[in-house]
Amino acid sequence: MAPWMIETIGMLAAIMGTIGWLPQAMKTIRTRETKDLSLWTNAMLLAAVSLWLVYGIMIGSWPVVLGNIVSIVLVGAIVVLKIRHG
Repeated sequence: MAPWMIETIGMLAAIMGTIGWLPQAMKTIRTRETKDLSLWTNAMLLAAVSLWLVYGIMIGSWPVVLGNIVSIVLVGAIVVLKIRHG
């Protein structure tokens, strides 16, 4: 498979994975309502996307790096708000 096709697949996966968290993060930031969110689940997801970021840096894949930076910001905001607002 051509390298550009591999990068395109990675870019699409990063965009879709990141966009999937955007509505939840925006709602949580806007309402500060976190009682129905699992801290454990979101903390594990934050750890996972952080490891994916490290992996992306190590293999030099910008779609993996960029997608996970955005995911860290979104999921990190949810985790911080969950800790602050329970």
